Parts: sequence; C-alpha cells; structure tokens
Amino acid sequence: MCQLLAMNANTPTDIVFSFDGFRRRGGLTDCHSDGFGIAFFEDNACRLLQDTTPCATSPFADMVKKCPIRSTNIIAHIRRATQGQISLANTHPFIREAWGKYWLFAHNGNLKNFAPPQGIFFQPVGKTDSETAFCYLLERLRQQFDDCPNDEILFSALCKICTEIRQYGLFNCVISNGEVLFAHCGSLVHYIIRQAPFGVASLSDNDISIDFAQETTPQDKVAVIATLPLTHNERWQQLAINQSVLFKNGEIVYQQVPENPQYPSVEMGLNMARQAV
Repeated sequence: MCQLLAMNANTPTDIVFSFDGFRRRGGLTDCHSDGFGIAFFEDNACRLLQDTTPCATSPFADMVKKCPIRSTNIIAHIRRATQGQISLANTHPFIREAWGKYWLFAHNGNLKNFAPPQGIFFQPVGKTDSETAFCYLLERLRQQFDDCPNDEILFSALCKICTEIRQYGLFNCVISNGEVLFAHCGSLVHYIIRQAPFGVASLSDNDISIDFAQETTPQDKVAVIATLPLTHNERWQQLAINQSVLFKNGEIVYQQVPENPQYPSVEMGLNMARQAV
C-alpha cells in the first residue's frame, strides 16, 4: 500500500521534519519504493517535485531539506505500484486546474473495475486507478458547479463522490485546492493538530527530535495527516473507516463520521491493503 502525507496550516510552514521520517518509508523502513512526489501550494501556484526512484534515496527528496519551502497546504506520496508502470505520469500527487485554482490529489489503496465514462473537462494522462479517480472526482464537481462551491457545500459533495468511488475498492485520499484540505479514510489515516503549548516531537523512522516551541509562534496551528503516525511521543488521532474531514487553517472545520465507527489496528489496516491488491 502506498502512503500519504499532507499538511494544512494557518501560516506558511515547512514540512522538513515530518518529511524526514516519511521519506524513509520509501525504501528504508518500509517497502514503498516505486517513486514519490511532493507538492507545495505557493500563492496561486504549485511547486511539484516527483521522482520514480525510491524516496529514501532520491536527490529530489533531498531538496525538501536543503531548500525548505513554506506553505499552508502540502501533499506528499510514496508509491508502491499496483496499477500502472513506474513512471512520472503515474506518480502522485496529481494536479489539475478547476475554476481558476490548482487542485492536488493523492490516493492509496486499489480500485478494481473502476472505469467511469470519459470526462468532458478532465482525463487521466497515466494509467493508474488513482488518477482516474481524481479526474472523475473533479469531473463530477465541475459538471455540478459553475463556480467553486463554498467550503461546506464542497465538503458535502466530496463526501458523496468518495462514497461512490469506495464501492470499487480501498480508497484513502487527500485533496487540496490551496485553501482547504480534504481527507477520506478507507482503512488507515491518522492526523495530529499541533498548537500552543508546543512540545518536543521525536520521529518513529529516524533518530531525530524537534522542539516546536523553538520553531513556532503561539498563534501557529498545523495539522499533519499521514497514513501512519510519524512520531512516537505525540498523541495522533485516527480516522474511522469511511470518515471524511475538511481541514482549514490548521483545524477541522467539517467532518462526517459513520454510525458505529470502526478504527482498525495497524495490522488490520495493512491486511485490508494486502487483500485489496
């Protein structure tokens, strides 16, 4: 199963610390070695880095630390290919324009027999179920709304479309338009909201710690979303299966929690991924 990383903050923030642990899962501490991508919103534009080599050893991944980029919305992905060859065209996150805004999307899981009709506005370039799902999702939105809907309506629409897509298999995803960040959980998605009083965090995949009190202001609020927790000394929250959330300015503004929510263990979630292949 691929793994996701995303960040939503109320002030431009770099993701160097989180990415340092996350990237090691791309070939060192885990087996997601079929490429990676990371994208940063900067004003009305996006800065996108992708590579088909393992993230843990990619010189492009090194650039994230060497040239820290501050952003309020970031999406990253390390890939373990299930559909589509290893190529840049099949590497997440995917990017499209809608209503004069860039949209970023990344997915892990596996969708079987998912073949929606060709869209009018959006069509996949590569051969992945993930990009097909992204194009379908945006196509549904674009045909439904002449202008970008407000946050509440957007969240409701995204929840409905995700409900459709997940009928075809395992569907964990994150999507952002640079203002908000939406996450949907099909098996394993965790998050943490860091805010004052800040403390020390220690990575699970590397012997590195950081004192966020020395790196932030009392007004900062940063939400980090990841497939699995990145630190071992902080309290991460787990999304339930089929739960959706919308982050804005570093906090949850909308969420949809299923009745009788289920929170699988890590092993159960990984088994769900294995069975979905």
